[in-house]
Amino acid sequence: MPITPTPTIWMNGEQVPWADANVHVLTHTLHYGTGVFEGIRAYETADGPGVFRLSDHIERLFRSAAILGMTIPYSVADIVQATKETVLASGLPACYIRPIAYYGFGEMGLNTIPCSVDVAIACWPWGAYLGDDALTRGVRLKVSSWMRHDHNTMPPAAKTTGNYVNSSLAKVEALNAGYDEAVMLNQQGLVSECTGENIFVSRGGRVITPPLSSGALEGITQDTVMTMARSMDIDMVFGELTRSDLYVADEMFVVGTAAEVSSVSSVDDRPIPFPGSVTMAIGTEYAKVVRGQVAQFRHWVELCQ
Repeated sequence: MPITPTPTIWMNGEQVPWADANVHVLTHTLHYGTGVFEGIRAYETADGPGVFRLSDHIERLFRSAAILGMTIPYSVADIVQATKETVLASGLPACYIRPIAYYGFGEMGLNTIPCSVDVAIACWPWGAYLGDDALTRGVRLKVSSWMRHDHNTMPPAAKTTGNYVNSSLAKVEALNAGYDEAVMLNQQGLVSECTGENIFVSRGGRVITPPLSSGALEGITQDTVMTMARSMDIDMVFGELTRSDLYVADEMFVVGTAAEVSSVSSVDDRPIPFPGSVTMAIGTEYAKVVRGQVAQFRHWVELCQ
């Protein structure tokens, strides 16, 4: 998706003009994929832009850094405040937000210990990743030939830039084959996640999503949906899924900050009933929750003030 520039990007404590927010060609993370990042959304509310689960996202950023052994030279509160300032500086009522912490220019080689850690925060207008109508239109999935990496190879619990080579290969394979998104299996052949979304499968009145042990990222949207489900009396649990479970699903949807809630119309050309009643209920409620329109979850929306 093309990006529309905004006035500034926050870099190491300063608002820098968009065109000047550059890094050196020998930036360590450019060569070795050792950065950590987040994808966050701000939504338009009656009180101005509200960032959905901002603190939770930034706390996950710091957890990802800890897994890499990276020390971010700011506090969680610093980055939360800088994110709000960046959204306000953009002048946008709603936007997608990308914080990233990365090893900068100055040291090369695989040893990250001597490297500086730089932090940047950008935002821009961005529609739903799988299409603004993906909730009702449905998306076509393909099980990828690329396997989700293992916990002792590239830790999937960390939202690390290098990890997404794995996802990118699967995504492009699916697009080139005429599908919208890829499903990734782990080394045991169990369902892990899509390239940028957690998977939910409904069978027999129960909705199942793969656990972290299957290689899925600990999704904040996944957690949002599961918390919402409890308040909606929807039976939703963590559980292992096989490829065949996808083919015979009563309904299926995928979720992520970028994709929001998207229904699935087929997997490997096996049709899935869509949009199912659970999918529509979750998707409709999610659209309200992220905009602060549901009192029970209004604390998740952090206003940029």
